[in-house]
Amino acid sequence: MQKTKTLKGLLVASAVAAMFSTAGVQAETAKSTTQNEAAGQTTSGAKLSAGDEKALKDMAQADINEVAAAKIALEKAQNSDVKAFAQKMVDDHSAALSKVQAVAQQKGVTLPTEPDAKHKAMAAKLEKESGDAFDKQYMENAGTKDHKMVLSKLQSDAKKIKDADVKALADAHTPVVEEHLKSAEQMSKHSGK
Repeated sequence: MQKTKTLKGLLVASAVAAMFSTAGVQAETAKSTTQNEAAGQTTSGAKLSAGDEKALKDMAQADINEVAAAKIALEKAQNSDVKAFAQKMVDDHSAALSKVQAVAQQKGVTLPTEPDAKHKAMAAKLEKESGDAFDKQYMENAGTKDHKMVLSKLQSDAKKIKDADVKALADAHTPVVEEHLKSAEQMSKHSGK
């Protein structure tokens, strides 16, 4: 009987001690957060707006999709202009992706790491093509259609972006995507003649 009372007493004492230690940690965390905010610093819990996070993820996804398709084109394209275009896509979109990843890491945003389902399906179709048919499909899809879609998303997202770093990325991406689209359209016109 004495052992039971002692055990119950220890359990009660442990529970009380745990409550006080948890309350102390919470009070210290709240105090620290308030001090950081007063000093103008953001805590690790500070997040981007949903629109800014979406814009970052959209840019990363577009870059990942373009690099993946371009790597297939570097292996399979026959036309030297198509290969040159694909190399430019790898270079430009890899550089852009590195910048997006740096900002995302700084802002605590997790980005996609592989092509989306639509682009995986497109890659599977491209893998089955060869010769002129491959070149045409790659330029139509990754060259023209994708860049039109990416440009539209960039312009739409840019209107909603509030974070200066994310806005700077979108502003830097836009002229590059416009240039890629223009090049793809010119190549399509010349190959159609």
